[in-house]
Amino acid sequence: MNSQSSMLNPQCSIYFNTHTSIMLQPTNGRPRLWNWRKIFQYFLQGILVVAPVSITMYLIYWFVSSVDNLVPIFTIKDESGNITTRNYGLGFLAIIAALIVIGYLSSNFITSRIFSLFDGWLERTPGIKFIYSSVKDFFEAFAGNKRKFNKAVLVSIYNPDVFQVGFITGEDASQFGLSEDHVTVYVPYSYSFAGQTFIVPKHRVKMVENVSASDAMKFVLSGGISEVEDDHHHPPK
Repeated sequence: MNSQSSMLNPQCSIYFNTHTSIMLQPTNGRPRLWNWRKIFQYFLQGILVVAPVSITMYLIYWFVSSVDNLVPIFTIKDESGNITTRNYGLGFLAIIAALIVIGYLSSNFITSRIFSLFDGWLERTPGIKFIYSSVKDFFEAFAGNKRKFNKAVLVSIYNPDVFQVGFITGEDASQFGLSEDHVTVYVPYSYSFAGQTFIVPKHRVKMVENVSASDAMKFVLSGGISEVEDDHHHPPK
């Protein structure tokens, strides 16, 4: 029995073979090929286009909904007696407005003294001090005047010819009994929010001047997949 058989009808001939395609042979035209591999590639391409947009929109929706439900402006009680918050975005807007007002008041000379007194009280309270200071330092590392993750570097830890992307978080290691030629470098992990902290000599650190800190962070978190843009603007040739 031949590996290829045919079935004729008045309009076209259909040829089946052992490959992953079906060829339609019209009686008055050129052969038309159904390539299932190509169709599968289009399917994967569609996933690559839709998945990032869908996941991004879902995460935005989840974040806004979670924040919105923190303020029970409008509530609904179902037949079982369960109370559900239905603010339709008003709770989210109220929290954003409150944060703006607090930020404005904290920058004012008079009200900033009140915030400073409250901050000092929290930092001196036993038990609360550790939690509050840790959370405060974490947020100040990404925003505010004490940002730490704004100096991207290449650091060699285990091998002088192998470098890891990190960020300088401290330039004074004297509190650990080390000399002034040591710096603290935080090395984040790929596909994770965790990382590791190293105190290394300065000669093991290379400053990354032409890559922004945000691009360097995206490069590490994506496992090197994310493209890095050069911050230096080269003149046209």
